[in-house]
Amino acid sequence: MAPAEWADRQTLWNAVEQAEKAKDSRLARQLIVALPTELTMQDWQAMLHQFVLEECVAKGMCADFAIHDTDGHNPHAHIMLTVRPLKENGAWGAKCRKAYDLDENGQRIPDERGGWKNHREDTTDWNDKGNVEIWRAAWAAYTNRALEAAGQPALVDHRSYKRQGIDKIPSAHLGP
Repeated sequence: MAPAEWADRQTLWNAVEQAEKAKDSRLARQLIVALPTELTMQDWQAMLHQFVLEECVAKGMCADFAIHDTDGHNPHAHIMLTVRPLKENGAWGAKCRKAYDLDENGQRIPDERGGWKNHREDTTDWNDKGNVEIWRAAWAAYTNRALEAAGQPALVDHRSYKRQGIDKIPSAHLGP
């Protein structure tokens, strides 16, 4: 459970920064999700809150999101997620751990410096590239449930046109 004071985003991100020792540490990952123009700001907030709680916070991440609506032309949200896991006691956990390389007999392999050959392993699966597909599919499901609840016939699909079997050239995203 995150400390109550982290409900303030400045306090949260200051705590994230203080947990790191290296000056070039990765502090967060960002998801950017499209918001359907057929829904209201209240719908967007509810949908985002549920998505963040169930898909991110439930897995041990701390999350923060901000909604951007460019005059109704490109509504989207930025979801910032911590990289370092949160332990049950509210303290930051390790991002990775040292794992020793083993030979065919399961014994540690000595290195040339008198130590043991080793490598780093992530303590979570959050950096797995497969999560992108999982998060995209989950976001599409949350969006479609919200659209259905609002009586909107529109549906979204997280897959590319090609993967959907649609012979159409996708349009380029136009920024501000």
